Amino acid sequence: MIENIDITKETSGQLLANDPEYVRLVSHISDLWDGAKNKAVYAVNAELIDANWQTGQYIVEFEQGGNAKAKYGDKLLVNLSKDLTRLKGRGFSRSNLNYMRKLYLAFPICETLSHKLTWSHYFELLKCDDPLEMKFYMKECIKEGWKVRELKRQINSSLFQRLALSTDKEGVLALANEGHQVMSPADIIRDPYVLEFTGIPQQKRYKESDLEKALKTNMEQFLLELGRGFAFMGRQYVIPIGSRHFKVDLVFYNAILKCHVLIDLKRGEIKHGDIGQMNLYLNYFKNEICQPDDNPPIGIVLGAKKDELLMEYALQGIDNQLFAARYQLYLPNREELQTQLDLLLDNSKENR
Repeated sequence: MIENIDITKETSGQLLANDPEYVRLVSHISDLWDGAKNKAVYAVNAELIDANWQTGQYIVEFEQGGNAKAKYGDKLLVNLSKDLTRLKGRGFSRSNLNYMRKLYLAFPICETLSHKLTWSHYFELLKCDDPLEMKFYMKECIKEGWKVRELKRQINSSLFQRLALSTDKEGVLALANEGHQVMSPADIIRDPYVLEFTGIPQQKRYKESDLEKALKTNMEQFLLELGRGFAFMGRQYVIPIGSRHFKVDLVFYNAILKCHVLIDLKRGEIKHGDIGQMNLYLNYFKNEICQPDDNPPIGIVLGAKKDELLMEYALQGIDNQLFAARYQLYLPNREELQTQLDLLLDNSKENR
């Protein structure tokens, strides 16, 4: 933008910093070179991805041809790594070559690769054994612009399995093919929410305020866990009703659903009274805070435990969009969640 250009010295042609035409010239050339650098980075990345894919193709085709498999066996990648490292330097470790091979096997058609992702992204994606899981994270990476660090965190927190277990077989396939779609309030709910980034030990006694502070301190990570479209609005949001003042722990706005999202934290089990309190908050927001073009607010009571039957009765008859969900302070057991997902998919096949 023109106002961002800072020209403080007079040039040899006596063109001054307050000359709008000169400022515009500098801005255009600056933008041109920024764009050229971005295109160059994209082009280099695309070439590297294609080279990795072709390397994997050469390896697989060599293994499949003649007696190569029997002749070289497990030593093929070891020898190849030594020779390519000697010729080309770093980047050809046995592990890297193995993942190049995996890249070709996972994406046998080169055109299905996205050059919006880097080799480091693909390196993490290829660690997923389930093709549906890999497709899901690839879609989300492209859609959300996740960095490698964010991708690793979502895989480690078993995001795919957590979302998939809340749906049916068709929903699982839709997740893999389209990524996570946010179209209704229920789509933003995760049960459990994984909050390992707070650094609070699982066994340590802590207050709700400790958890609230830790979430605010790690807001970038918390927003990643919450999902798409969230913007943080405030902590300990005051709700004045009559002579009393209530406080909502955390308030967000979701740009996709166009509504406020209120979160109340509970250190232990969610009680039925917590549901009534959140319902009070939602009614206040609807009448006092929401703008005419806002959708009704969403309330999430987030506790360490919840009794499903108790919550079912507590939530009955409530017109507001109100949810009770669990959180945990540790990463879930990915293998156990995958086993549950496999069972869900197997049962869906039997019931067809």
